[in-house]
Amino acid sequence: IFSVYQKRMAQPALSLVAPDDFHVHLRDGEMLELVAPFTAAQFARGLVMPNLTPPVTTTELAGQYRARILGALQKVCGGQRSSFEPLMTLYLTTATTAEEIRRAAASGFVKAVKYYPAGAATHSGAGVPEDRVSEVYPALRAMAEVGLPLCVHGETTDPEVDIFHRERVFVERVLRPLVAAIPSLKVVMEHITTAEGVAFVKECGPNVAGTITAHHLLLNRNALFTSGGRGGLRPHHYCLPVLKAEPHRQ
Repeated sequence: IFSVYQKRMAQPALSLVAPDDFHVHLRDGEMLELVAPFTAAQFARGLVMPNLTPPVTTTELAGQYRARILGALQKVCGGQRSSFEPLMTLYLTTATTAEEIRRAAASGFVKAVKYYPAGAATHSGAGVPEDRVSEVYPALRAMAEVGLPLCVHGETTDPEVDIFHRERVFVERVLRPLVAAIPSLKVVMEHITTAEGVAFVKECGPNVAGTITAHHLLLNRNALFTSGGRGGLRPHHYCLPVLKAEPHRQ
């Protein structure tokens, strides 16, 4: 064991002293006070998701939410100001205007806009339906003008599409036409889970990026079920987007 340890210590190491979390859910109220300190203890900054109830749809609401986050951290830190910096996002709806996008960019604290297809994830009911994405093109063009990125939960909500194929279908139905229509828009396809998602990001060029979670790097969909022929489910391995087959994990 000691010889293995020595070999590992001899290898080059990279230490992340103050990393950033570019997809974090801090929630609100009592839950905010409970979970925010854990993020602040590990990260210097966090891109805060806007899917509250009601959602964070305007710059004014984002500023109020930011104040609640900082207030919660100061409360649990015994009155001391936390060094954690919340990077705020707006929740994209069919009512989002180009003017609101410009206000957000000018605020200095709103760093992105989040697109949830309606019904795709937690508190996503106010999101933009897939068949109405063209209605928000004026807001998206304004985002391209001011350099505000669009963070996307990339799954179709079509009930006829198999749950394991939702990402692939969303890419073809929504993302590919969107990127073609507004090529200067910065797009982040969040928590990619399929080979098709990775291929899309790689072929699109510098304005399209993707993120991958440790969960989806480590596990495939077999992890959703107990092993050894006993049957049963492992609910703590379930999340959205759902785990995919081994070739996608690789």
